[in-house]
Amino acid sequence: MDTIRIHNMSFYGYHGVDASERDLGGKFHVDVELGLDLRPAGESDELADTVDYKAVYDLVADVQRSNRFRLLEAFAHAVAEGILANFAIDQVTIRVRKASVPLGGLIDHTEVEITRTAS
Repeated sequence: MDTIRIHNMSFYGYHGVDASERDLGGKFHVDVELGLDLRPAGESDELADTVDYKAVYDLVADVQRSNRFRLLEAFAHAVAEGILANFAIDQVTIRVRKASVPLGGLIDHTEVEITRTAS
């Protein structure tokens, strides 16, 4: 299986367990890894034989913008399900990071990683 990676898509969103997080918003970063056979695209050099990176970005942006998730797990799951439903891939791994999480101390970010496969 081959891999396409899109790293560190950055968004400002209104997700979090605390009401203040959902009201004030914060920065979120998303990585997507798509597992599929890239041989057809390598041989043809045609976009139709691979996954359109912009279409993936647009889907992630739409999921982020259209929802107010309490959990990073739910955010990542919704992105994974949307990608599996809209693109011909075998597997997807999603990482969602959130900066400035109110944990009572200084941290860089929290991160959730999930992997889902096509049925």
